[in-house]
Amino acid sequence: MYTNTGYMDLKEDELENNKIPLRVNSCGVYRLVSLPVMSTFRPQGRSDYQLLYIAAGKAFFTIDGAPTEVSEGSMILYPPHTPQQYSYYINDKPEVYWVHFTGSEADSLSKEAGFIASRILYTGISSRYQELFLSIIREIQLTRPSFGELSALYLKQLFLLLKRIREEGGVKRTELQKQMEKTVRYFHENLAKNIEIEAYAKEHHMSTCWFIRSFKEYAGMPPGKYLTEIRIKKAKELLESTDYSIGEIGGIIGYENPLYFSRIFKKTAGVSPAEYRKAAR
Repeated sequence: MYTNTGYMDLKEDELENNKIPLRVNSCGVYRLVSLPVMSTFRPQGRSDYQLLYIAAGKAFFTIDGAPTEVSEGSMILYPPHTPQQYSYYINDKPEVYWVHFTGSEADSLSKEAGFIASRILYTGISSRYQELFLSIIREIQLTRPSFGELSALYLKQLFLLLKRIREEGGVKRTELQKQMEKTVRYFHENLAKNIEIEAYAKEHHMSTCWFIRSFKEYAGMPPGKYLTEIRIKKAKELLESTDYSIGEIGGIIGYENPLYFSRIFKKTAGVSPAEYRKAAR
């Protein structure tokens, strides 16, 4: 199982704290690789809130005593002291982000985001959600100055993004959106491959011009730029949290030529990979 997690150094009786506005207690991402199933059962729930985002695949939750299949692009909220029971299966290729949090603003932020009548929201598949979760994880892992405040701000940004979507009428999952979601998932799962935009469009029976225009409308940028950005974000994560060499990291994200990788990284991030790693550490 692939995991990337960050935890605050807290005791069980410190998980719930309504004297502060907002605090992230822990955050992470799980992806089943070889483990056939992963299950969680907390009959008494937890003292803090938990938000889960199904970024890929699907998961199975028991909500108010009823088994429920939850598809990718959905978020699930567990308030404090609410029984939790859910499972992921490797055949469904799940990728799940989660965050535990507490504070006096937690309830109002959750309700404003749309978690009122239902604890499950379809929010769509967006790299922005993943970026915010990963930003929270990095802050907690690195514990740099003001990491607690920044991790709470990233979480608040996530809730405000959901609030905006709700106030704009919610996410309508059209066939076009499904196709673009499939593309985003493919990009994230195949960073190491040589992905050619024209070849991808042809393979999926789309004209290149239509695909680029549609993807830009969905993601806010052309597919080539999007692919570069998620590769560089992955590179930053590896530079911060691993001891892989610059060349090895380039290969992991699809750049076999280390010099070309360094040039693309500096053009996107403003500094070389080595300079970025030195500053991050």
